[in-house]
Amino acid sequence: MSSPDKSEFRTVHLWQALIPVVALIGLIAINLLKFEGEPHIPLILASGVAALVGLSLGHSWKSIEKGILEGILIGMKAILILCVIGVMIGTWIAAGVVPFMIYYGLQILSPGIFLVAACLICAVVSLATGSSWTTASTVGIALMGVATGLNIPAPMAAGAVISGAYFGDKMSPLSDSTNLAPAVAGSELFEHIRHMLYTTLPALFIALILYGLLGMRGFEGSIQTSQVTEITKALKTQFDLSFLLILPPLFVIGMVFFRWQALPALLLAALIGGVIAMGIQGESIGSVFHIAHYGYVSKTGNEAVDALLSHGGLDSMMNTISLVLCALSFGGIMERTGLLKTLAQSILNLARSTGSLVAATVCTCLGMNILAPDQYLSIIVPGRMYRDAYRTRGLHPKNLSRTLEDAGTLSSPLVAWNSCGAFMAGTLAVSPIDYLPYAFLNLFAPAIGIFLAYAGWTIVRLPNAKNSINSH
Repeated sequence: MSSPDKSEFRTVHLWQALIPVVALIGLIAINLLKFEGEPHIPLILASGVAALVGLSLGHSWKSIEKGILEGILIGMKAILILCVIGVMIGTWIAAGVVPFMIYYGLQILSPGIFLVAACLICAVVSLATGSSWTTASTVGIALMGVATGLNIPAPMAAGAVISGAYFGDKMSPLSDSTNLAPAVAGSELFEHIRHMLYTTLPALFIALILYGLLGMRGFEGSIQTSQVTEITKALKTQFDLSFLLILPPLFVIGMVFFRWQALPALLLAALIGGVIAMGIQGESIGSVFHIAHYGYVSKTGNEAVDALLSHGGLDSMMNTISLVLCALSFGGIMERTGLLKTLAQSILNLARSTGSLVAATVCTCLGMNILAPDQYLSIIVPGRMYRDAYRTRGLHPKNLSRTLEDAGTLSSPLVAWNSCGAFMAGTLAVSPIDYLPYAFLNLFAPAIGIFLAYAGWTIVRLPNAKNSINSH
């Protein structure tokens, strides 16, 4: 069936386009702040509001429903990858791969370079798990205890933990946000990760230098490593930490650089983890199947270790996948009814150069984290808003996906009422307002991205795109 003639639709005014956005922000704020709920239901209700606005503009329900399906289709690859990643995390933990990386990451802890070491340790753990929350709630808590023994100010320690944790959340192929951003923008997972190196590695380098300078202040105190010792002892006791366990991470790194397709490559990595779990850790075929589905359950008796390793499995991704489906549905309705185009155009009228376009994207992501406090929304909504604009201006989608992560992922823990900020504050016992000045990676990566865009460096154009279009 052919779609209705666009002439049948009423002109979309900015105030009409803002109705679903305001509804979404209000519903999420009430649900999160008052009832401490998840954003799923507010997203569904806001989708209903957007649908009503679309109906009032002359769109049929069949057209709106088609928009929902088209919106979900955009994210299907990411959803499939998330399923495989859940399986992979489970098998990697059972294989001892994740414990191996955590164990040897903790070995580099040194009182003289605590802030640098804390950042690096959390970066290693978050790269292994793909989760900033898991990293902060386990190793991060242990490091905060060590910081207390060293008389290192808690905001500094929390800033180092968050910088490291979000490095992995941004760069790991196991991270849900790392998979979501290229799916929304229209790029590919591994090319997205490679493109982020231009902003993330300089930001990490700057962060480590600054942490090193702060560490030179010579904080007094005696190191209290009992928590870290207990974690490493429990890991050593429960797993055979053979150096053969370095092979799966090296395989994933190889995938990134040799440009393998993400879905089959990650599935192979998950299978390798399952084989190693049987061959080195002595797991049975049945237990590997169970872990792949339901996740690994650690029973060492050490609460920190058990919390760290009780993770993964296909089921662990269902909450994230359902949230992505709800958000993509909302975005699909907004796009199909022309509401998203109106919002984007009002901003794009002010963004006439590549630099200003990237800056507008950064500001929009930050605004979403402030107004609709959820990390996924700060990626999905701006991604849908600017997807066509980047292509129209001859810019490769990976420029957009990089910016979405630079701004959306990294600014989420800096907002006190954002779900990420609230989690970090509760976990590390430090207010986001206090640790914000020390979360150097999160602060510098978006700034570097804007600078590169205005300078025209690392900005990739689509094949045959005219260099004259919106040049810096």
